[in-house]
Amino acid sequence: MKQGFDDVMEKVQKCGRKTVAVSVAQDSAVLEAVKEAKARGIADAILVGDEEKIREVAASIDMDLSGYEIIHEPDMIAASLKAVKLAHDGKADMYMKGLIDTKDFLKSVLDKEVGLRTGKPLSHVCVFEIPGIDRLLFLTDVAFMTYPTLEDKVNIIKNTIPVCNACGVDMPKIAPLAAVEVVNPKMPATVEAAELSKMCEEGQIPGCIIDGPLSLDLAIDPEAAKHKGATDRKIQGDADVLLFPDIHAGNLVYKAIVHMVKMRNGCILTGTKVPVILTSRSDTFETKVNSIALAAVVAEELKKNS
Repeated sequence: MKQGFDDVMEKVQKCGRKTVAVSVAQDSAVLEAVKEAKARGIADAILVGDEEKIREVAASIDMDLSGYEIIHEPDMIAASLKAVKLAHDGKADMYMKGLIDTKDFLKSVLDKEVGLRTGKPLSHVCVFEIPGIDRLLFLTDVAFMTYPTLEDKVNIIKNTIPVCNACGVDMPKIAPLAAVEVVNPKMPATVEAAELSKMCEEGQIPGCIIDGPLSLDLAIDPEAAKHKGATDRKIQGDADVLLFPDIHAGNLVYKAIVHMVKMRNGCILTGTKVPVILTSRSDTFETKVNSIALAAVVAEELKKNS
C-alpha cells in the first residue's frame, strides 16, 4: 500500500494539537501556510513580529487573526529570540522561519541562552512522496551540512531515524549513496558508506538497517537491483533514507525531483530540541503546509522519547 503525505496528515490528527512559534511573522507566504495549518487542524501558531505589519499582511490574504496570539516586537533579531524562547520554554512545539534572513534565524536556533541546541550537530531532512515509489523517501542532508565527515554522517542518521519513526517507518533502511556500489579506496564516499554499514551491524547505530555503498538506482529501484544481481544486499531498491555524500549531490537530486517531478514534500531541520521549519522562498504553499505537518508528527515523536 502506497504511503504518502495523506498518512502523515492522518497521524497529525492523532497527535495532541501542536503550536508553532513563527519568527518575524509578517510574511504572506508563511501566514498563508499557518492559516491553512490551523484550518486543517495541524497546528495553532504564535506570531512574533511587527504587529501592525502582521495585521496588514493578514488582511491582504483574508486571514482572521482573532484565534492567534501575537507578540509585538518590531526588531527582527529580538523577535527571533522571543519566538525561539517560546519553543525553548516548551510553550511552542516547533519553530518556523518567517521574514528573516536564514543566517539570523539560525543564530536564534543556536543561541546559548534561549535557543534549541541539544549538543548534537544540526541536519536537514526532506521527505518526498514521489509517483511510482510506494513509500515516503527521506533525503538527507540536502541543505545544511556541506561536507559531512564520517562522524557527521552518524549524527545525520541518528537525527533522521526519529523523523522516519514519526512517519510510521519503524526500522528505516538507510542507503549511504555513492556513484558505485562497491568499495573503492580512491572514492572516500564508498569507504565511509561501508564503515557506516559495519557500525550499524556492530550495534553502534541502532534502530535502522544501513547498506552501503549503494548507487541511487540500487537504492530505489528493485528492478535495477535484480538486473545488477544485488540479491545478497540488505537493501534491494527499497531504501527509505537516501544519505548523500555531500551537499552538492544532495541538493542536485533534491532540486531535480522538485522541479522535474509532480511530487509532494516537506522539510525540517533536526538535531534541535524541537523541529525547526526552515522553508525556502521558492517552496510552494503546499510544501510549507506539509513541513508544518511533518514537524508536528516529529514533535510528538520527540516528546514520546524525551
